[in-house]
Amino acid sequence: MSKMNLPNKLTIFRVILIVPFIVLLLGGYHEWRWFTAIFGGIMEYVDYMALAIFIIASLTDLADGKIARKYNLVTNFGKFMDPLADKLLVCAALIALTEMSRIPSWIVIIIISREFIISGFRLIAADNNVVIAASYWGKFKTTFQMVMICLMIVNVPEGLSWWPWLNVLTQVVMWIALALTVVSLIDYLVKNKGVLKEQK
Repeated sequence: MSKMNLPNKLTIFRVILIVPFIVLLLGGYHEWRWFTAIFGGIMEYVDYMALAIFIIASLTDLADGKIARKYNLVTNFGKFMDPLADKLLVCAALIALTEMSRIPSWIVIIIISREFIISGFRLIAADNNVVIAASYWGKFKTTFQMVMICLMIVNVPEGLSWWPWLNVLTQVVMWIALALTVVSLIDYLVKNKGVLKEQK
């Protein structure tokens, strides 16, 4: 068996980072007894620690793809795990933020449903030896979703003078991310509707 290359290691690292990310995010919110025993002195900073981990994980997503393409290190494992790792990271963050009441559950349902639909399309396309390229709408969607999640992770006290502006910015980014989720799905379905046709 060949050794795992750097892009695939970064992908696995991104998946591993999901665990401390969720533990920090939910542990600080629920104030679990064992969690407060460990982080009791820095509880006000655990959201920022979770944010740092999420940003690092997001950056590995950018790095592994660029490295794989630049040095011709694209593998079947990477093709399978890279998008899966992205979905796991984003879905885990959104589900945690829903539990923390920082994002409406119906928005999360739409976002996750979109990912299931696209994954189904890709499976059918792969079975028919059809390659589906990523669209700019999808890239914009991913960018705004990541920014939205970062803004929602930041738990800023309401007493600060600039808190209302951050709250408005978060809401605006959330609605843009939702709109791009729907638009990118429609664009994807329209451009690839032939995939659903029965093959002769």
